[in-house]
Amino acid sequence: MSFEELGLSENILKAIADCGYEKPTPIQEKAIPNILMMRDVVGLAQTGTGKTASFTLPMIEILHGGRAKARMPRSLILTPTRELAAQVAENFDTYGKYTKLSKALLTGGTSMGDQIKLLERGVDVLIATPGRLLDLFDRGQILLTDIKVLVIDEADRMLDMGFIPDIEKIVSLVPFTRQTLLFSATMPPEIRKLTEKFLSNPKEVSVARAATTAKNVEQFVVHVDPRRKKEVLSQIIEQENVQNAFIFCNRKRDIDGLVQWLKGKRYNVRGLHGDMPQKTRTETLEAFKNDKITLLVCSDVAARGLDVDDLSHVFNFDVPMNADDYVHRIGRTGRAGKNGRAWMLVTRAEQKYLDAIEKLIKEIIPEGVVGDSRPAKKAVSNADGVECDKPKDKPQKSRGKPGAARKPRRGDDQSDVKGFGDEMPGFFGKVE
Repeated sequence: MSFEELGLSENILKAIADCGYEKPTPIQEKAIPNILMMRDVVGLAQTGTGKTASFTLPMIEILHGGRAKARMPRSLILTPTRELAAQVAENFDTYGKYTKLSKALLTGGTSMGDQIKLLERGVDVLIATPGRLLDLFDRGQILLTDIKVLVIDEADRMLDMGFIPDIEKIVSLVPFTRQTLLFSATMPPEIRKLTEKFLSNPKEVSVARAATTAKNVEQFVVHVDPRRKKEVLSQIIEQENVQNAFIFCNRKRDIDGLVQWLKGKRYNVRGLHGDMPQKTRTETLEAFKNDKITLLVCSDVAARGLDVDDLSHVFNFDVPMNADDYVHRIGRTGRAGKNGRAWMLVTRAEQKYLDAIEKLIKEIIPEGVVGDSRPAKKAVSNADGVECDKPKDKPQKSRGKPGAARKPRRGDDQSDVKGFGDEMPGFFGKVE
């Protein structure tokens, strides 16, 4: 099927052609026609499947003929994080560039005054995190009585972050006759109940079994002593052809320490987490996307919604405690049909989390070979952009059967539980 067969207008097709896209992805092929028919839709798709375009494209088609009134947006897209909100906004900029649709981004940490000015002009598309939206509503700065399309994106992440009460309040404020679209990578029972409560006779479209990993991502685990995690990580980086990579940590306080250790090894690396100043986070993301940074050590703030072209590797320095997060983390690589590789370092205390992941994805992740006889490759460059050879560490000795019982040390399986939605500074310095 081609984009022309989906029923999109010439202006949208022209914008799609400018991007070089020839055929819709499976989720786009299934979702767009139903959305254009004004049906409520539940979309189940793993990350990297073109899910965001599956609702932004038909929304542009639906909205392009009207005009918004002051403080009364015509559509609302709710996202759990401002990074994802920014990604959605970029989609509207890309696919709506030949239309006159206006948009506003409402996220925490950005100027509320600038956001109010945009709302006063009238916006067709409002992209928001729940907290900032309710804050402006309680201040009387926004009305939701003209919402024609409501999108709840990353619903399962909304659940994880505790936003469901906010979502329920927001849904109670929008018209009963709106069209509702709910997208999620997984469908836990709580989200299933929400679909029954918020949506009217929805069409469910799915392109993959919930909580499946992409087939074009090679996965490996390495069982390590917690005291040697950094050394083993460095070994893996050296033997892999790493173009760029995310390195995920569970605890934000561990990120800065790992960044400094890797810098000491002359890697081109920076950190990214929710406690960083907004300006620093924005600059870091842009530098990574522009290939000025090779390694990005991050918390799960980067696990969803960030679309980085040609990300070659994902490293799980810590095993995620939530099995679903593993799917989203490694989904940062192997996107758009390209190949990717994902490695995970597992201590004995973390074996229970690995067991949960393998149960969820219904497969056993193979043990990776570290420190074998292959020559080390020039994987990363130093801060000056000069590639550097590093001596290869000695092969890691066997440490017994994976998962053998060991009394966890204090702090082995602790993680930050602070949300990273509206409490974090805004993604944009200034709302467009």
